[in-house]
Amino acid sequence: MGDSWFEYRDLGLIVPIPYSAAYKSTLAATSAPEAPLMLLEIDHPALSQPVRVVNDNLDIVSNGHTFLACGFRLVLPSDFENQLPKAELAVDNVGRELMQWVETSSGGQGATARMMQIMRSRPDLIELDVTFEMTNVKANAHEVSAELGYENLFSKPVVNLRYDPFTTPGVF
Repeated sequence: MGDSWFEYRDLGLIVPIPYSAAYKSTLAATSAPEAPLMLLEIDHPALSQPVRVVNDNLDIVSNGHTFLACGFRLVLPSDFENQLPKAELAVDNVGRELMQWVETSSGGQGATARMMQIMRSRPDLIELDVTFEMTNVKANAHEVSAELGYENLFSKPVVNLRYDPFTTPGVF
């Protein structure tokens, strides 16, 4: 496959992503003039507006939104068979706003994390855009961490009530 394809292995789909030619050449270069930037947008109903940070040492404006410079680490999901892929995110705890959100949102339950990749020279062109559900949000004095992934819909029952030895023991 070419480098303009992205594979959703957990869904069994292969979806084309129209990367720009400049982005592809930057990824293929051994010493590119600029590196791609990762934008992070954390959203939750308890937030008046999403938390927006860029993994860089300078703020950037992309599509009319200011992303503040803040370090964060993303560990991509493992590719083990029969296991849901889960990524890990850790954001430096540099301000009181992020900690207040974790406290007021019952540990960030229901939050989403949107990861976008851009080039500094073209900040309004989003090359990669993926949104994950955030779970297991934890905070300490140094960082706020969370697991990123999707809900396992295959483990949920299809019907509200089913007949089995636990719900209807008299039948069995």
